[in-house]
Amino acid sequence: MRCPRCACQNDKVVDSRSTKDGAGVRRRRECLQCGHRFTTHEEIIQAELKVIKRDNTREDFDSQKVRAGVERACWKRDIAQDDIEALVSRVCTELEADYDREVPSGEVGERVMKELRKLDPVAYIRFASIYRDFQGLAEFVSEVRSIGKQKS
Repeated sequence: MRCPRCACQNDKVVDSRSTKDGAGVRRRRECLQCGHRFTTHEEIIQAELKVIKRDNTREDFDSQKVRAGVERACWKRDIAQDDIEALVSRVCTELEADYDREVPSGEVGERVMKELRKLDPVAYIRFASIYRDFQGLAEFVSEVRSIGKQKS
């Protein structure tokens, strides 16, 4: 690691801590030449996962898109940001564990809906109405009733 102050490559690790539930490491380092202390972060770089869209095009998996969709569904709901982050993290981790290179976009949506259903029924309905492209009130009512049956 190159020192940000003097560019020397000789340093020692003073402290190491696990971050992100063990998915990364934070290291505190000290330059052996100038004594400057600095922090580095290490994390596993996953193989690039591709999403196969409905029209068979492929694009890079982007957890920010998942997060944006979940945040839109949770808008003005009493849901903590930590709960949203945990949901997105679970979905992304499961997808990376279950798929090596390519994942169908439908699978991404289904897993998000499964997690949202457990988190908040209104957020689930909001997400499902866009994801499943409800064309009328009957589809909307049917989905709401299916949630009511599962809660009883």
